[in-house]
Amino acid sequence: MFGKRGSPTPSGAAGFTRNTIAAGLGAPLINVAPIAAPEPEPRPASPSAVPPPVASDGRRNEEYYQTKSRIFGALIEAIDLAQLARLDTESAREEIRDIVNEIIAIRNVVMSIAEQEELLDDICNDVLGYGPLEPLLARDDIADIMVNGADRTYIEVAGKVQTTAVRFRDNAQLLNICQRIVSQVGRRVDESSPICDARLPDGSRVNVIAPPLALDGPTLTIRKFKKDKLTLDQLVRFGSISPEGAEVLKIIGRVRCNVLISGGTGSGKTTLLNCLTRYIDEDERVITCEDAAELQLQQPHVVRLETRPPNLEGEGQVTMRDLVKNCLRMRPERIIVGEVRGPEAFDLLQAMNTGHDGSMGTLHANSPREALSRLESMITMGGFTLPSKTIKEMICTSVDVIVQASRLRDGSRRITHVTEVMGMEGDVVITQDILLYDILGEDANKRLIGRHRSTGIGRPRFWERARYFGEENRLAAAIDAMDIDTPTRVA
Repeated sequence: MFGKRGSPTPSGAAGFTRNTIAAGLGAPLINVAPIAAPEPEPRPASPSAVPPPVASDGRRNEEYYQTKSRIFGALIEAIDLAQLARLDTESAREEIRDIVNEIIAIRNVVMSIAEQEELLDDICNDVLGYGPLEPLLARDDIADIMVNGADRTYIEVAGKVQTTAVRFRDNAQLLNICQRIVSQVGRRVDESSPICDARLPDGSRVNVIAPPLALDGPTLTIRKFKKDKLTLDQLVRFGSISPEGAEVLKIIGRVRCNVLISGGTGSGKTTLLNCLTRYIDEDERVITCEDAAELQLQQPHVVRLETRPPNLEGEGQVTMRDLVKNCLRMRPERIIVGEVRGPEAFDLLQAMNTGHDGSMGTLHANSPREALSRLESMITMGGFTLPSKTIKEMICTSVDVIVQASRLRDGSRRITHVTEVMGMEGDVVITQDILLYDILGEDANKRLIGRHRSTGIGRPRFWERARYFGEENRLAAAIDAMDIDTPTRVA
């Protein structure tokens, strides 16, 4: 279709410029002749004279990157970027592959077919995607991608962190890819703003911290979302919750209990929140507030709000508390806060206590009791001069259920507590466990073995709410079907 500057192509949407594509590689353009009039490189005496592109540890060597830079420079000189931008991704990828193949043939670059395919994929990823990250982003078994500078990239698979052979040409290329990611959501990362949260088009969460704060080069962390959205039924198959426990959680979501999901980093809080929101009625108006939008609600009537960092002059910031306060003016039926981490906790409790039943949020804590303490601490640190007992009373009248998610030492994720907030006895908040997870041992592969069990309570506190929504029979059946042990009442 086209191979040299000025050749015709189909019309389409405008897109890349030469500088944009060059920035994707993270290196200045190399002055080489167009394909039409190349300067042929001398062919080595034999193919064995060309160093292999991959070193013994699986990393590509400098010869590979030098060859790639020369071919990339020739590609930029040969291609019409304005015409390329009008093509869809697959067509653009095919055009780039055709032209790179022509460059390789004319310049007599000696490499095997497998090496040539690897080079073609790399260049296409640099021009159209996120460079060396593309193969990792395409894998659905990876939970996290952690890039510690240009030479060190780690991934988490099945709860365990592994090193990879992925590397970037240098820190400049890595920083340019970080800038490409964050610019898609209207943010920036540079020396004046070295910390940034963003997201990928699929909702995966991104954090970037750049020099001078990151001493060994830009640090990029991506929390990937699976292409297939998880459900509570799938969590049952994974062993994260028992079938009866999943039924209780479905009823909690459906009967408009106010829910806090508590857990440590990487414990699956956001995944669990996504699962619970599937049981919100489709006719309810739901408003979500997040630092980086990653919730994936399936309901038709959802308003998604996202915080905004300050601009270069330090102005224009929109905080989570601003969003939660504004929600109350938007006629919400449920408010979902992606993560409660500051004074917005007070506004969320106010919303839960003023007719917005069924609101949900997540926060970092290692147990339901600690979640309540952290909630109180966040309100106190927000500058609210309220007595401790008043704050605790507000929590008791606002929060119905705390669901605790944990990441165990074998890398598995389990829902370890479903806990009700019962009320106050004196100055103490009383909670009652409905469901607990017991670790019984480990198998030959050092994978933990456990069980979910009921604490033996007859009727949870939200029983009347379940009866109001016609779910009391299902709730009774789910609780009766659980393994029963001694009731647990925690003060």
